[in-house]
Amino acid sequence: MIDPRAIIDPSATIGDNVEIGPWTIVGPNVDIGDNCVVASHVVLKGPTRMGKGNKIYQFSTVGDDTPDLKYQGEETTLVIGDNNVIREGVTIHRGTVQDRGETTIGNNNLFMAYSHVGHDSVIGNHCILVNNSALAGHVVLGDWTILSGYALVHQYCKLGAHSFMGMGAAVGKDIPAFVTVTGNPGEPKGVNVEGLKRRGFSTEAIADIRRAYKLLYRQGLTVDDALSRMTELVERSPEVAVFVESVRQSARGIVR
Repeated sequence: MIDPRAIIDPSATIGDNVEIGPWTIVGPNVDIGDNCVVASHVVLKGPTRMGKGNKIYQFSTVGDDTPDLKYQGEETTLVIGDNNVIREGVTIHRGTVQDRGETTIGNNNLFMAYSHVGHDSVIGNHCILVNNSALAGHVVLGDWTILSGYALVHQYCKLGAHSFMGMGAAVGKDIPAFVTVTGNPGEPKGVNVEGLKRRGFSTEAIADIRRAYKLLYRQGLTVDDALSRMTELVERSPEVAVFVESVRQSARGIVR
């Protein structure tokens, strides 16, 4: 299952039923879990720990150093969960000691061609980065976040669960859970209703999320006043509680 033309460092750990294609390089301190497929011409550097069932396509570089000028070669890590798909030409960098020291990727994510994950970022589960989208360092993506093609996220931004960035959007502030953002600079355009329907959210839950969105974005209220008026919605709908918490946790401020 390992092509003889691949170069595997002796310190690398390869799980069961792993496929590695020709001219791929697996460096020191790389741990590849069971049932992973690594195509040809991939570069895997460590320390990197990868779970089970991941698939990495050709010309991707996973686990390399960050170009952040603060990074001076310290040992940092990349941790990847299970069942992720990393398509052609994707770049994913390890962390820095100035922050977490680790870049973390969850499960069941799709990184389409030429997308980028910067150092110390944290990716949840079931996220999609479409072609050429890019995360700067220290970015956090909640579960089920989608970035359309060429979407850009500034460092330290947080994108809440089920949020959506349109094609070519760019954000320098946080996006609350469930919110759709388009444009450069990014502006909120509503609730990601279609995504929520596809994931089985009830009609009632979606309606409550939209009511909360309108309080925050359509009533001319301050953020604190809008959140204070959501008490009844929070008590009735756990989904609104997720929305409120994503706003309260914002350190950079939210897109408005």
